Amino acid sequence: MQCSYRYLTGKCFSLLRTYIIARTCVMAVRLLKVSSLATTVFAASGFYLYNSYVDPNDISIVRFGRAAITTAVISYDYLTSLKTVPYGTEDYWAVKSKVHLRSAERLKDLCCANRGTFIKVGQHLGALDYLLPEEYTSTLKILHSRAPQSSLREIEQVIREDLGKEVPKIHWDLSTKRILTMEFVEGGQVNDLEYMKENCIDVNEISRNLGKMYSEMIFVNGFVHCDPHPGNVLVKKCPKTNKTEIILLDHGLYQVLNDRFRLDYCRLWQSLIKTDMKRVEKYSRRLGAGDLYPLFACVLTARSWTAVNSGISQTTVTNKEDVEIRTNAALYLPQISELLNKVPREMLLLLKTNDLLRGIETTLQTRASASSFFNMSRCCIRAIAKYQKKRSRSRYKKMQIYFSEAFTLWQINLYELLLWIRGSTLGNWIVSFLNHIHYVH
Repeated sequence: MQCSYRYLTGKCFSLLRTYIIARTCVMAVRLLKVSSLATTVFAASGFYLYNSYVDPNDISIVRFGRAAITTAVISYDYLTSLKTVPYGTEDYWAVKSKVHLRSAERLKDLCCANRGTFIKVGQHLGALDYLLPEEYTSTLKILHSRAPQSSLREIEQVIREDLGKEVPKIHWDLSTKRILTMEFVEGGQVNDLEYMKENCIDVNEISRNLGKMYSEMIFVNGFVHCDPHPGNVLVKKCPKTNKTEIILLDHGLYQVLNDRFRLDYCRLWQSLIKTDMKRVEKYSRRLGAGDLYPLFACVLTARSWTAVNSGISQTTVTNKEDVEIRTNAALYLPQISELLNKVPREMLLLLKTNDLLRGIETTLQTRASASSFFNMSRCCIRAIAKYQKKRSRSRYKKMQIYFSEAFTLWQINLYELLLWIRGSTLGNWIVSFLNHIHYVH
């Protein structure tokens, strides 16, 4: 990193290529490649079906042309603004912050103009507090709660085509493949710490339960809500029970995981938690990572390779590691892009989901807590045992699987209890008492 060019190029294209093109838009591009020619022909000929309105923003060439122009403008801004400023000086960091902010605004405007998948990308980026500069995340977080709304004309068109009615009542019976009618629920966004303080909501409980919920979806059920950005996750205290509730909104993006993929993913996470590097390599390769399995492990856990080798469940996240992750995200851009093109579509959505959950944990300051690894381990063990029992025809074998599952879960519970005692006031008192006895004798 001799010059600012390499640094700023890494930052800029880490944002624009890795996340817009490689991760989320890779799926959109596949569809748009097929549809762009037909869309252009229809638009050029002025062809309309049933007098339906065609928005220019829905045309592939317009959307991706606008994205290309925005990318070029952002790149040019970085290159020219920092060219004459000495790297590492106070002026350099001040100018770079301003460029970050301008670029974030341009990116937000692009997402609002192109809508659809681009809004999802912007919401995704706005939740990556642990990875992206603050200027980007603070600007793009607006999309969590104030994303552009569809016009009444657009809404009416979809309703008319799917339901044959002009202004239907809001009801589940009127939902279709393209219309999802949901109940209005009060609550605060999962990253609204002020709301949680005002309503006496424990952030550790929220983080723990959110992790449980997604571990159940991913490892046990194989049916995953893949858009948990803060605008889609609300929290509230139930007035009747005084218990904290988590509400998931926007159920339009789910991923179904087949058994083979789900179980390989379970075993990979078990291997990462146990620091079994041979099995980490084995299951990373089975999930499509190939020789890039070390990078895959880092992307999946949002931890450095040093932390992965030392044990992610035993090594706490530090500021030094966060800086290392941010730097490597820029330095290894080509490898990251290659990796994201190699893994299956299901993995892309799970990586997106992981990123959003890590972002929420960073905001709540509960990232990489021990409880999250315990809950993941429990779900992995239950998922594998459930699959083995389903495949086994021998009653004796099923009993073996059942007792092995129960014993392993008991070990996890006991270990978690011991850690809790060690970190509690009682645990500190016991340790002090034993040390005193040892000193007296």
